[in-house]
Amino acid sequence: VQLQAFGGGLVQAGESLRLSCAASGRTFSSYTMGWFRQAPGKEREFVAAISWNGGTTYYASSVKGRFTISRDNAKNTVYLQMNSLKPEDTAVYYCAASRYYSGTYSGREFDYWGQGTLVTVSS
Repeated sequence: VQLQAFGGGLVQAGESLRLSCAASGRTFSSYTMGWFRQAPGKEREFVAAISWNGGTTYYASSVKGRFTISRDNAKNTVYLQMNSLKPEDTAVYYCAASRYYSGTYSGREFDYWGQGTLVTVSS
């Protein structure tokens, strides 16, 4: 699976942004998809994940209620809608695919990674 994330940019605090991640391959619908982020000088952290059919979602507590993950298996795409953005959301955002996801927040559960897209939130 090859993943390509896009949609990042510069926004002001309180605004919204939607990230997209396009996947290649016919097996996209069999993967749990996730979003991670890495801020400057910090470790990569889990943001959200969604099961293969969209029936189950997982969120980090820092984004729950503000971010929404969704997917369109017909388009091989996963989305991350980010609302009420804060300066602390500034990071490079990565999408990832997991063949066997057990529900943890560990990046080690994810087998494939896309290149990142930078989100900058100004105060």
